[in-house]
Amino acid sequence: MIVMKFGGSSVESAAAIQRVCSIVRARVESRPVVVVSAMGKTTNRLLAMARLAAEGRREEALAECEALKRFHFAEALPPADPRERPALEQFLDDHFHELAELLRGLAILGELTPRSMDAVASYGERLSCVILAAALRSAGVAAEAIDSRRLIVTDRRFTQAAPLYDQTYSRLAREIPPLAERAVPVLGGFIAATEDGVTTTLGRGGSDFTAAIVGAALEAAEIQIWTDVDGMLTADPNLVEGARRVKTISFDEAAELAYFGARVLHPATVLPAIEKNIPVRILNSRRPEVAGTLIVAQAPPCRNPVKSIACKRGITVVDIHSTRMLMAHGFLHRIFAIFDECETAVDLLATSEVSVSLTIDNASRLDEICARLRRFAKVGVEYDQAIVCLVGDNIRYTPGIAARTFGALEGINVRMISQGASLRNLSFVVAGEDARRTVRALHDEFFREADPEVFE
Repeated sequence: MIVMKFGGSSVESAAAIQRVCSIVRARVESRPVVVVSAMGKTTNRLLAMARLAAEGRREEALAECEALKRFHFAEALPPADPRERPALEQFLDDHFHELAELLRGLAILGELTPRSMDAVASYGERLSCVILAAALRSAGVAAEAIDSRRLIVTDRRFTQAAPLYDQTYSRLAREIPPLAERAVPVLGGFIAATEDGVTTTLGRGGSDFTAAIVGAALEAAEIQIWTDVDGMLTADPNLVEGARRVKTISFDEAAELAYFGARVLHPATVLPAIEKNIPVRILNSRRPEVAGTLIVAQAPPCRNPVKSIACKRGITVVDIHSTRMLMAHGFLHRIFAIFDECETAVDLLATSEVSVSLTIDNASRLDEICARLRRFAKVGVEYDQAIVCLVGDNIRYTPGIAARTFGALEGINVRMISQGASLRNLSFVVAGEDARRTVRALHDEFFREADPEVFE
């Protein structure tokens, strides 16, 4: 049994849906379980209309809802069997009517809570799983849509819910295998529900996480993440021309890359897979003939010390200086207690005897954080910075990596350096405007010659 997850770009149109049907049909003998995201940019559009409604702009929200409905009718109906189209039309009509009523309620309340956001955002996947299942049947593949909210059980942290694994694994193991004997199960990713049935979501990118959860529960042979790129690359192709495809990479390397800016998969995706030692493969739904990238527990030997270079933009650096000559006892604790209470994660950290520098990628509560820090420290802030991260299992075994790295960056000011917390990455901060030049220089340095067994 394999799990196949298709992202929004893979089901963004009628033509894309038909490509997905061909991909699934070619793998029916592997007993696939399909996890699908919302079509195209549907989730963004749903959240935008929810905000409009809560702001009192009801008619604008309803107009957006109607536009999204027309999009779904235009793209979802052509791939379906003509005999199924009336039922599919009724299904879509009912759900968009329900969504419009929810928007009217938000306009009356004038408030958008995390719980309401999840209720609205869930419609994308609730629709797409039914649409894809109908298209698969039209393509000659027995398929059945399943509402993931019946199977994925979470806590009540709306918009970023955490799975309750024991209950979730039990439900999946009980319901999916018998269904897979007669049809391809099609589940909406990203969506889930609490124990008492209230809709939740796993956070942005959560469809990848859903696929990994399903794969772990079923002890799948492989989890496939189908997207719009050929796999994980040696660098962002938007920054570096000629970036190479990485054939095989370790779970740990992939997790580092995902956290530090690689957008191919959700950082949490690998966690259930690691626990069950299930390979994850990144594939391109537009070029299914490409072998993609295989993520495994232990990657094969590689002659290159660096496997890939990640870049995370939009970073803010916060400098915190003790108002005393020495760092007083409890200084670090006070700093991180504030970030914790403000629910703001720290990416990188560097300390000296009297100061701390750290980076964050979410500055929404920065004013509050700085005000609290200034009660006992001097605080400076630099916006529009970028984290550049070299990732590779061989970094920990190869001397001279730092010398090669910073030797390649002639004329580029390095704002902050962090190494040691992870033995497989070297991370540093540069100005956002220098990010492209930095990544290109490092790519030239470390991938001038690439191990053909690992890169293509």
